[in-house]
Amino acid sequence: MDPDIAVVERLLTPAEVATIFRVDPKTVSRWARSGKLNALRTLGGHRRYPESEIWALLEQHQDG
Repeated sequence: MDPDIAVVERLLTPAEVATIFRVDPKTVSRWARSGKLNALRTLGGHRRYPESEIWALLEQHQDG
């Protein structure tokens, strides 16, 4: 792999994360405010969640 090529990770919306966890999108926002999820902010102030972190958290949640 070329070291000059950046790998771009997909960012998920609160609705997409809510679908994965089968919860309400407001629950996802509450998790982000409490620090349970790492959220990035868009220029418009919307939260986005790194896809790899969401799948890792889901796997951890299912194992525990």
